[in-house]
Formats: sequence, C-alpha cells, structure tokens
Amino acid sequence: MISNKKQFRSSPFTALVLALGLLINSMALGDASPEQVARLGQDLTPIGAERAGNAAGTIPAWTGGLTEAPPEYQPGDHHPDPFADESTLLSIDPQNVDEYREFLSTGQLAMLKRYPDFRFNVYPSHRTAAYQQRVYEMTAENALSSSLTENGNGVAGVAEGIPFPLPTNGAELMWNHQMRYKGSSSVRHINMMTPTTGGSYSTITMTVTTSSLYYKPGATLESIDNRLSMFTREIVAPPRMAGNALLVYDSLNQVAQPRKVWVYNPGQRRVIRAPNVAYDSPSGGTDGMHVSDMTDMFNGALDRFDWRLEGKRELYVPYNAYRVHSNEVSNKDLVKPGHLDPAFLRYELHRVWVVEATLRSGERHINPRRTYYLDEDSYQVLMVDHYDSDGQLWRYSEAHPVNFYEVPTLWSTTEVHYDLKAGRYAAFRLDPTQPVPPFNQPMDSSDFTPQALRRRGVR
Repeated sequence: MISNKKQFRSSPFTALVLALGLLINSMALGDASPEQVARLGQDLTPIGAERAGNAAGTIPAWTGGLTEAPPEYQPGDHHPDPFADESTLLSIDPQNVDEYREFLSTGQLAMLKRYPDFRFNVYPSHRTAAYQQRVYEMTAENALSSSLTENGNGVAGVAEGIPFPLPTNGAELMWNHQMRYKGSSSVRHINMMTPTTGGSYSTITMTVTTSSLYYKPGATLESIDNRLSMFTREIVAPPRMAGNALLVYDSLNQVAQPRKVWVYNPGQRRVIRAPNVAYDSPSGGTDGMHVSDMTDMFNGALDRFDWRLEGKRELYVPYNAYRVHSNEVSNKDLVKPGHLDPAFLRYELHRVWVVEATLRSGERHINPRRTYYLDEDSYQVLMVDHYDSDGQLWRYSEAHPVNFYEVPTLWSTTEVHYDLKAGRYAAFRLDPTQPVPPFNQPMDSSDFTPQALRRRGVR
C-alpha cells in the first residue's frame, strides 16, 4: 500500500546521494539492499538506468536529460525540435536489413518484410528523458520500501516515484511503465485514424483528461482511495460520434479492486457502468485493430500473464519524435497505405528492457504472447510484438515519444499499432491543429464522477 513518507526540501541533483544515506538509516528496507540503492545517482541514474554509455560509443552517457525548453518555445506549442539540424546516420530498408538485424526487434523485421517501401531512419542518440527532482527523491524512497503484492498484481510501500528503480522481474518493469511520471494531471487532444489498405481514412478527435492521483504530493492509500489515476475521454468529432464519453478509475491493484468504467451515450442521455473495458475488449472506432490493454502501449491488470524479464538489448527504437509531433506536419502528410510515412519518423539506438508476457494456464486473451521493449531511461514501453494463438506474429506497436521539456517528462506523442495480417493500422496522434495544454494543472475530483460525465456529454 502507499505509505506516508516524509517530505524532502527541494535540492539539486547532486544532493541525492547524501539524501540516500539518511534514507538507508531511517526506513524499512524493501527488496533492494542498501548497497544497491546507493547506486542510484551514482553509476545508475536516479530512476535506475545505466548512467554510462555503451562500449562502442554509439549510446551516450546520461547527463541529466533535457530539462530546458529552447528559447523559441511558447506554452501551447508543439515543442520545437532541439535536433532539427541533424541528419540521418543510416537508413534501414529491406535491401540492407541483414546488416542491422541484431539491433531490430522481431516486429521491426516483420515490418520491413511486409512493406518493401518502409524504412527506419536512424539518427544520433540523445538520452533526453528527465523528471522533476521530487520524482527522483521519491523514487529513492521507493527503492527501499516497494514490493509487489498478490502475485505481482499490486504494489505496496510506494508513492510519487518510480516504484522499482532496481527491477528484478518483468512484473516490476510493467508496473514501472504504468506508474511512470506523466505529470500530476494532463489534457491531451488526440486524433485517431484507421486507414484502409488503400490509405483512405476518417479522423476521430477526442480529448483525454487525466488526474494522476499517485503523483499528487503527500499521496497516501487513504487519500487516493487506492486509485492510481482517473481519466475521461470525450469524443469531439465527427459530429455523429460527438458527445460519447468515458470515465475510468484505475487502481493500484486491479484484481483486488478492479477498474471502474462508466460510459455516456448522448443518444440515450444516460450514464451506465461498462463491465468489460479491459484486457482484450475491442476499442471503439479501431475496426478491431486495437484492444483496451494496448492503450498507452500497456495498461491495466497483470493477472492474465506471466511476465518474464529477458534482460536488456541495444535496439533502434522510436525516440525524440519532435518531427512527427510538429504542427507543421499534417495527418494527410503522415498517413499512408499500410504504415505512417517513415520520412517523419526518428529512430535512435537505446538500451531497452525486454519483457516476455505469456498467457497463464486457464486464462484467455487474443494475444497469448507479447514481447515488450521498455526504455531504460523512462520505463516507457516503446515497442510491442503481439502474437496470435498459433504463435505467429500478428501485430507490431510503436510509441513515438518526446521529452515535454517544460515539465519535464518523456511520453508518447504518437502511437501506432500495425496489423501485419490485414495490412492496416490504428494511429493515435496529438492533434497538430490544437495547442498542447499545460501539464500539472489543478483538477477537481468532482470533475471525475459519473454525474460530471453526463454534464460534459454534448450531442
């Protein structure tokens, strides 16, 4: 359970190691030893990544991440690209793929085999992930007190930071992904597109508002009622769908306290409980190419799968995706038959954690096996390989993140889920025509109730 934790005075990053010494003497220990925890802020970053670069020099050392906005940035902008002047180091296509095979996932290799015109444009690597000092301090506390509960289906002894900065198993890593810092609140205007094989598409526009209760200062189990977050999703366009809305409560143990979901249908003018918006329930408007637990690359309960940690790999992954984030790139520019236009996509060499998820005996899911690739610097899931019941690769997912440097936090600006059998995909992108609303704005819990959902629904 979330514990009451003493508050730290804001301090520079270099003071973290001194704070750790006090913590080790004053707190009950979790699974990590004091010697392991003392590595945070030294040879490990404050959230547990390897600070050093790789031996080849192709992955740089982490030096604090990107914490300052460019001078031209204004609140609401689609974040100017700090690397706009860089050129590609190499381009991987079906003709030269064998030269780079060791740095590509199974899903990436399948994309090149499926689409002869696809390619991965690789740029210099920049370890831009960064967070507020408080996140680092609370992560250090968590390292001493965090634990999994109920066979990995919940967490205890944590608050306001990465729960497991020294992960030892796959379940801990998946919780790190779900509980990574994305601000205490956010509003995101999102376009969803599901092109046909010929490339034609319509756009569904939605607004997703999130209150991340876990990251509210002073969070305790009682104060947040065991809820990890609350969010609403309201469809704005097209007119025939406008007003449909969804309210979700996610908990820190979704087996003991399952997700609660309410939906508002403007045609019926009523709010009802939705029992099955989880696991592999189809996501509306995606033509069956996306299911509930694919949102944000993975979300929800862990109880249907075994989560095996395979270790780390160096892979070319989507990263620093400021070009696809730009409001100068329209959806029409980006959306092509079969895949997004690779000219707007950026890949870099990074170390990633690899987690293999396999369906537990007696459980069901349309994807009995999945492989997740998590960024070591943020725990953001960057790529997923999804397999069908015959053991064949079915879908491949990518998250294209940017560092929202005014916060700072690293989070996806575009997600795309490729159906390799159908030759189609579902893409979710921050709306380039809308300003990017500020993070961490005060939100009233009364705005996240079934009653508020009905008031906000518009026909």
